Formats: sequence, C-alpha cells, structure tokens
Amino acid sequence: MHVDNVLLKTFSLNDENWLKHANPWSIWSRFATLPFIELAIWSRVWIGGYCLIPLFLLVLWLVINPTLFKAPKTFTSWGSKAVLGERMLLNRSQVPIPPAHQRAITILNLLQTLSTGILAYGLWDLNLHLTLLGTTSLYFSKMWFLDRMVWLYETSIPTLPEENTNENTHK
Repeated sequence: MHVDNVLLKTFSLNDENWLKHANPWSIWSRFATLPFIELAIWSRVWIGGYCLIPLFLLVLWLVINPTLFKAPKTFTSWGSKAVLGERMLLNRSQVPIPPAHQRAITILNLLQTLSTGILAYGLWDLNLHLTLLGTTSLYFSKMWFLDRMVWLYETSIPTLPEENTNENTHK
C-alpha cells in the first residue's frame, strides 16, 4: 500500500475531514504537539514505562485532531491553504503536480526525514543537543514544506477542472 493511502486511512482524511483539518485550530494544535511528544519520550528517564501513557494520548490526539474542528468559514489563511495544498499533493494521480514543485517537495521531504532521524537519535540517546537540532531542523523543513503547499495551492487553483475549483470544493 502506498504511504499516502496509509496516511489517509490512519487520519480518516475523507473530503469532509480534509476541510475540517484546514481549520487553523486543527493545524496549529497538531503543529504544537511535537515538543510534548519529545517530553513524553524523554520522561522515560523519570517515570519509566509510564511514559507510554502520555505518548499514547498524544498519538491519539494526532489521529483524531483532523476530525475535531469545524471546517473554517473561509480558506484564506496560510494554514488552510497549506492543508489544501497537501490534499492536492496527495491527489497528484488525478491532477499532476508541476515538475518544479515536485522537485522542491522531494528535497523538503528528504530534509524532514533527515531531521526526524536526528531527532529520533537524540531522543534515543538522551542527547539534548541532537534533540534540539532535530526539532529545530524538523520544524524549519516542515514550515518550508507547508509554505510550498500554499504556493502549490495558490498557483494550481486557477488551472484545476471546474469541479475541483475553490468555490465548489469548499461549499
């Protein structure tokens, strides 16, 4: 199964839930979860196996979060456009992504993967410097990726077929 399909099923991202996830509260509350996940993992030093309880709750939060908020009244915020750009990326088999965007997305995904590896090693080794480096580089690469998704969304909307335009998609 393709990674995109696994993500869609894990987060229950159907058409309605994508629009809910475009709510800025959904976007930014998920974005702010990483330090809490790191703290839960690091807390194994202090509370041992009980660290799995907050870690489980945080992962559960990430899974259900996209479905908790109402769809926003408008989709003009930067975060909403980023989410809708991600949706376009995942639908690239129906509407191709311009090559310039695809190249940048690939590079940014590699940067996010490298950052995640540094972060994971830092957490495993309890190395504060690597954990902070991984966190910082992951946040920067994710923000850059999301900004690219905004760019993709804003540049692609006028070229989409009529049934996928901004007006009809968000009613």
